[in-house]
Amino acid sequence: MDRRDEIREFLISRRAKITPEQAGIPTYRNLRRVPGLRREEVAHLAGVSTDYYTRLERGSIRGVSDAVLEAVSSALQLDVAERAHLMDLARTATAPPRRTPRRPAQQRVRPGVLRLLDGMTGVVALVQNGRSDVLAANLLGRALYGPVFSSAAQFNSAAQLHPAGQAVPRTHDRLPNQARYLFLDPGAGDFYPDWPAVAATAVAMLRLESGRNPDDRALNELVGELTTRSALFAGLWAGHDVRIHTAGTKRFHHPVAGDLSLQFETLDLPGDEGQTLFTFTAEPGSASGNALAFLASWAASPPETTTAGGPAGGTTTPDMRSPAQPGTHIQGKTEP
Repeated sequence: MDRRDEIREFLISRRAKITPEQAGIPTYRNLRRVPGLRREEVAHLAGVSTDYYTRLERGSIRGVSDAVLEAVSSALQLDVAERAHLMDLARTATAPPRRTPRRPAQQRVRPGVLRLLDGMTGVVALVQNGRSDVLAANLLGRALYGPVFSSAAQFNSAAQLHPAGQAVPRTHDRLPNQARYLFLDPGAGDFYPDWPAVAATAVAMLRLESGRNPDDRALNELVGELTTRSALFAGLWAGHDVRIHTAGTKRFHHPVAGDLSLQFETLDLPGDEGQTLFTFTAEPGSASGNALAFLASWAASPPETTTAGGPAGGTTTPDMRSPAQPGTHIQGKTEP
């Protein structure tokens, strides 16, 4: 989508979410033909003319000052993530256009960060980029997110076979990707008991990343794939919601450990732009704490190869206990 269209759709969607009552505008019980606020009402609240705001909403944002954008943000009662997104849209809309979307350089997790992950025993720890690719995980992180890793591994195995069953030269393996798993793997609904909320958050984070990096070719390809293959993703993407994911609670239904409710924290890695450290912990002595301890013990035990039923003896199911260090298993790449 063109950046002007992005700005237009975002501002319209935010305007529709604010009621006159929320904005302190009397309605006198008049029948309103549009949801939310009218353009002239937003313009009045922002202290600009109706014509000026109308041009903004049509995407004519070149030369608009940060002060005006802040005033519009306040009029629309945007939260922190929404304000940042509007600023990103304005910044990228006025930047010189690229002839072709760029493919980002390979993202590698630094050895020091890998050692940090390895040292975090009893804690789920993983590093992701803005496209929700999992770049690295400690042993417990790989065990908890085993279904996500297995889904990517099965795709990569299938991608290496010619339709006739012959092996073909390997290309870049697809990284485990949280959004792709959520919307394309049928098991995601069982793994995430709160799937609707988790899915909405994942899309909102991708939308925020798209505003920051509109020329990210891999991100555009991911969004295109999910929009084409998942009507649920397409519907959420059209909502233009954005969110900053910093802390909270996430529930899992794990195939080995059962039900877990874990508290997560995120930390941006300032030395590695676009990389974020996610950690998950459980309350000591709680049912989730006991389940997480069991999962840690299971992950540390010698892996066993399991076989799923199928033709000619079955196929090997990837074990969730193997290490996940860039350069060996997921190779530290962001290209799917």
